Amino acid sequence: MIDILGSIFWLIVALGLLVTFHEFGHFWVARRCGVKVLQFSIGFGPALWSRTAANGTEYRIAAIPLGGYVKMLDEREAPVSEAQASAESFNRKPLGQRAAIVAAGPAFNLVFAIAAFWLMFLVGIPETRPVLGPTSGLSAEAGLVENDLITRVDSRRTETWTHAILGLIPPALDRRPIDVEVEDAAGIRRVVQLPLDRLGSDFNEERVLDALGLTPWRADLPPLIGTIAPDSPAERAGLREGDRIRQINDQRIDGWQQIARLIPELALNTEGQIQPLTLAIERDGQFIEQELTPGLQEGRAIIGIQAPPAGPELQAEFERTFTVVRHGPLVASGEAVAETWRLTSATLGILGRMITGKASLNNLSGPITIAQMAHSSARLGFSRFLFFLGLISLSLAIINLLPIPMLDGGHLLYYLVEWIKGSPVSERTQVIGQYIGLAAVFSLMSLAIFNDILRLIP
Repeated sequence: MIDILGSIFWLIVALGLLVTFHEFGHFWVARRCGVKVLQFSIGFGPALWSRTAANGTEYRIAAIPLGGYVKMLDEREAPVSEAQASAESFNRKPLGQRAAIVAAGPAFNLVFAIAAFWLMFLVGIPETRPVLGPTSGLSAEAGLVENDLITRVDSRRTETWTHAILGLIPPALDRRPIDVEVEDAAGIRRVVQLPLDRLGSDFNEERVLDALGLTPWRADLPPLIGTIAPDSPAERAGLREGDRIRQINDQRIDGWQQIARLIPELALNTEGQIQPLTLAIERDGQFIEQELTPGLQEGRAIIGIQAPPAGPELQAEFERTFTVVRHGPLVASGEAVAETWRLTSATLGILGRMITGKASLNNLSGPITIAQMAHSSARLGFSRFLFFLGLISLSLAIINLLPIPMLDGGHLLYYLVEWIKGSPVSERTQVIGQYIGLAAVFSLMSLAIFNDILRLIP
C-alpha cells in the first residue's frame, strides 16, 4: 500500500513539473507574440484551485494531473471583437508566430531535459560500468569473456550499462553485425564482432542481454564464514570462522551470493515454517556435515553468519566497475547535451522500428509504469530522480512532436501545409484530423495501459 501511494505521489510530482514546464513554454511565447492567454491549466477536469490575474488570465490546478493546456484568445472558438481579434487573437498572428507558440511546449521540455541532465552530472550519479560477468551464446562465440569492459558499441562510447544497452538494441532489431570494443582487466583493448544477424525471430529487445549471452559482473565473495553472531544457530551448531561452506542441502556452493540466496529459500517449507538445513563444511582439509535450524529475523530465515571482508583484488574490481559520474559546470553542459542526443536517437530509433514492425509494441509504457519508475528513482536518490525527469521530459517532447492531430506535431504539420499551399488548412479537414488524432491517441494510451497491466501480472 505504501509503494502504491508513493508511486502515485511521485507520478503527480513528476508530471506536475513536466506539464507545468511544457505549458509554460506555450504561455511564455504566446505572451511574447502578443496573444491573450485566457487560461493556464495544470491538469484536466474540475478546478481544485484557481486565480485570475489582473491581465485576465485564469491560472488553475485541475483534478486530473495527466496533462494541461493553455487556452488562448481565438475567434474560431468564441466571438471576439474585431479590435481585440486583430491585436490579441491567436488565429490572426503570422504563421511563424503561431508555429513558434505551438513548438514552444516541446522545446521547453527539451530544455528541461538538458537542464536535468546537467544538474545530474553536477551533483554526481552512481553508475555501473559495462563490465562483463560470465558470457555465453553469441557473445562467447564472438570472443567476449568475463571481466571485459565494453568501451564502445558500433563506434559509440559506452561509459555505463545504459549506454551499452542503448547501443546494442537498434542493431539487434535490425539483425546487423556490429563491432564491439572491449578492454580486459590489464587495460588491453581489442575489437570483436557480434554476429547479431544470427539472432532468432523470437528476439525480445526487453531482454537483449539474455539474447546475446551477456551478464553484468557481480561482486561475489568466497563462501567462507567471516564472523558468527553470538548465540546464533551457527554458533550453537559448532560452525567456526574460516569454515568454507561447500553445500547446502546437496546444492553446491561456489560463492557468498548463493549462501545469501539459498538459506532463506531452503529454510522455509511450503507452509512457511522453519525447517532444518544440512551444511557441508570444509575445515582444515576435512569435510564435515552439520545440521542446524535457522532462526527468524524480521520474517527472514538466518543462521547468524557474515561474509569475510573483501580482499584487494575484489576491491580493485569494485573500483573498476562502480563509479560516480560527476563533472564540473562546463563539462557537465557538454555531457548533458550528449546524453540528450543519445536518448533522443535511441527513442526515435525504437519508434521508427515499432512503426515498421521491427520492434515490439510492448515497449510502450503508460502511467502505471511511469509511476513505478518515478517512485523507484526517487528512492534511489536525487540524481536518479533527475535522470528520470530528464528522460520523461525528453519523451514528452518527442511524443508531442509526432505528426498526429491533437498533438503539437499535428498542428505544426497543418502549418507546414499552410506554408506550402499559401492558405490555412480547411476547418473541415481540421475537424476530421481531430477525430483521427483522438482515435490515435486513445489507441496508443489504451495499448500503453494494457502493457502496464501485463507487466503487473507475474
